[in-house]
Amino acid sequence: MGNYVKSITSPKKFIIGQNLLASLNDYMKNFGDHAYIICDEFILERAKQEAGQSIEAGGNKSVFVKFNYEITKDEINQHREASRQNGANIIVGIGGGKTLDTAKATAYYEKLPVVIFPTIASTDAPCTALAVIYKKDGSFDEYLFLPSNPDVVLADTGILSAAPSRFFAAGIGDALATYFEARACYQAFGDNLALMKPSLTGLGLSRMCYDSLLENAVKAKKAVDQGITTRAVEATIEATIYLSGVGAESGGLAAAHAIHNGMTAVESLHKAQHGEKVTFGLLAQLVLENAPKEELETVIQLVKDVGLPLTLKDLGVKEFKEEEWRKVAADACAEGDTMGNMPFSVTPDDVYNAIVAANAIAESYHD
Repeated sequence: MGNYVKSITSPKKFIIGQNLLASLNDYMKNFGDHAYIICDEFILERAKQEAGQSIEAGGNKSVFVKFNYEITKDEINQHREASRQNGANIIVGIGGGKTLDTAKATAYYEKLPVVIFPTIASTDAPCTALAVIYKKDGSFDEYLFLPSNPDVVLADTGILSAAPSRFFAAGIGDALATYFEARACYQAFGDNLALMKPSLTGLGLSRMCYDSLLENAVKAKKAVDQGITTRAVEATIEATIYLSGVGAESGGLAAAHAIHNGMTAVESLHKAQHGEKVTFGLLAQLVLENAPKEELETVIQLVKDVGLPLTLKDLGVKEFKEEEWRKVAADACAEGDTMGNMPFSVTPDDVYNAIVAANAIAESYHD
C-alpha cells in the first residue's frame, strides 16, 4: 500500500424540511449568537422578517446585507470587513451558489462558523468545503479549498420548490455528472475536492445520487413546475444538494466540470446556469470515455425529460467559432483543473473533438 489517504467529508448537519427560515435561530444558536447574514436581493426582506424575528425571539442579534451578484476577492473582502465592524461571531448565507460560496469564504477567512441556506437547488455547492471564485468579468478565477465543510446546511423544500423550475433542473444537471466524474476519478486514483484520494463511500454516495435521480428527478421536476413539494421533490433535493455535494467532494470531479470551467470564458454562455453547462460537459466526458451507447442514451433521455438544454444552441451558442472552442478545450486541460482526474491522458485536441462530437450526438437526439 502506498503512502496516501482517502477522505469522506460532509457538513456537520444537513437539515431538510419545510418552514426552516422562520426557525433559523434554532439551527445557528449553538454556533453563534451574533449573525452576519449575506442574502440574495430577492429574499432579503423575507429573511429579515422571518429569520430576523426567529433570531431576535431567541435573544440573539443579526445584521442582513445584500449580496452584490458576483463572488470576487473584492466582494469577499468587503464582507469580511463588514462582519468585523458588526461584531459578528457567525456567518449565514441565504441565496444561490455564489452567495453561499461568499458566506463560506468570508467565514473561513474570519475563522467563524457558517450556516448555509440555499434558496435554489441549482448546484451542489451548499455542502462542500469549496468556494468557486470568479473574476469581475464573470470568468472562472480559482477554487478556494476550505479546511472544513459548513457547520449547518438547511434545505427548505418549500422555498426550493417555489424557485423557478429552471434552477431545479440545473441542479439535476450538476448532480447528474457526480457519479460519472467520481467513477473516473476513482479509476484514475486522482484527487478529490479535499485534495485526498477518493473513497469508496464517496463513490457509493455518488452512485446513490445517480440512482435517486433516475427514480425521482422527472417526477420531481413536474411537481416543481407546478410550484409544489412532493416526496419525489424532497428525494431529488437530497440528491442534488447533499448526495451530489458529499459525493463530488469525497469522490472527485473530472472532465465534466473541467469543461464547464473552460466554458465560462464563452460570452454567449454567460446566461447559462452552472448545472446546464456541466450537463454538456458530462456529454463530452462520456464521449471522451466512449461510454456504452445505453449509458449515453439514459443520460440524454433524463436531460430531455427534465427540460435541460441538450445542445450548444440550446445553451445559447448562436454561432460555433472553432477558435473560441479550441480555447475552451485548452482551458479545460489547464494544470490543476480536474481533467487530470480522467483515467487516461487527455489533450486539448481530445476535448475539442469530444465537444464537437457530443454536440452532434445531442443534435441527433433533439426533438
